[in-house]
Amino acid sequence: MITSEELAGRVRDLLLAHPPGETERTEFLHARFDAGLAWVHYPEGLGGLAAPRSLQAAVDAALEAAGAPDNDPRRIGIGLGMAAPTILAYGTDEQKRRFLRPLWAGEEVWCQLFSEPGAGSDLAALGTRAVREAATGDWIVDGQKVWTSSAHTARWAILIARTDPALPKHQGITYFLCDMHAPGVEVRPLRQITGEAEFNEVFLTGVRIPDSHRLGAEGQGWDVARTTLMNERVSIGGMRIPREGGMIAPVAAAWRERPALRTHALHQSLLRLWVQAEVARLTAERLRQQLAAGQPGPEGSGMKLTFARLNQEISGLEVELLGEEGLLYEDWTMRRPELVDFTGRDAGYRYLRAKGNSIEGGTSEILLNIVAERVLGLPAEPRDDKDLAWKDLAR
Repeated sequence: MITSEELAGRVRDLLLAHPPGETERTEFLHARFDAGLAWVHYPEGLGGLAAPRSLQAAVDAALEAAGAPDNDPRRIGIGLGMAAPTILAYGTDEQKRRFLRPLWAGEEVWCQLFSEPGAGSDLAALGTRAVREAATGDWIVDGQKVWTSSAHTARWAILIARTDPALPKHQGITYFLCDMHAPGVEVRPLRQITGEAEFNEVFLTGVRIPDSHRLGAEGQGWDVARTTLMNERVSIGGMRIPREGGMIAPVAAAWRERPALRTHALHQSLLRLWVQAEVARLTAERLRQQLAAGQPGPEGSGMKLTFARLNQEISGLEVELLGEEGLLYEDWTMRRPELVDFTGRDAGYRYLRAKGNSIEGGTSEILLNIVAERVLGLPAEPRDDKDLAWKDLAR
């Protein structure tokens, strides 16, 4: 197994061969991937060195200190946090070679085609159909997806569709990699309470997907999707932020810089939320260290729950602290941003945007069930539709 000293040597070799100030950005990112320094815990040849995941932080710090470009992770978060680990776990060798390098380098943006108008919290009830064409072996997909972040900028999508309606809802699903530029893919913006449209609805009409873009076995889609969802919740709830970073940062800054706003009651609220934010940050760090030794588990659901609750409470405190100023909102202009920004712009934006945190990435209600059943070991809720064929379910 590679040591930290050997890894540091590889970083130096990369910087000598491709000086950041003299190397075009994409060329440097390609070289970093090929050197195994993209995600060091991945296998050799796929951006990694089969090294402990914990060594990635030292690589990132050394390259940042040298002025090396990053891959703009906020813009490609769905690819990095969801598509990549799923492709690594279930993809063929050809799929891994084709997709992981341009994904990591940010050349191809990914989105997630999971939720539907009638299948959000109960995702396994999805109705988008994929039918195998006998003559070519391709899959023809028809349906509608909703709440799709980055669909308007994405080149590829991770997609789940129903391939056997005669089976129970969790069993008749297959997972695909969908070309967002394929004929029959239509993306429409969904304007949110912030005025922006970072989300979209996607209509799929006769979209042709070759069988080579099926991920996992036919009918294995729910198992593959669970890997995606666990990684999604870890990537949302386990984000690495500095102490007093994230949503608590602007509130703490306003408290220090504007003493006229202070009251005893607000002080107590700020102290309580500051401590909870720090506990959440340290818990996320512990979760990342656990991930270094294995796979994400249901603990990520607990972190995502905490992320949503804290963001909503902290942004509410910020509006209250700022008084009349907190009720202002700078701009309702319709935008289609290229990345999700939970903390940018003003207090009004943060307050409004945080409302979505308890819905996206799994609703808080569903995540509470996951924590209850898979972390605490409580009895599962009765599910009388579990063994019924999907086609026989009431809709």
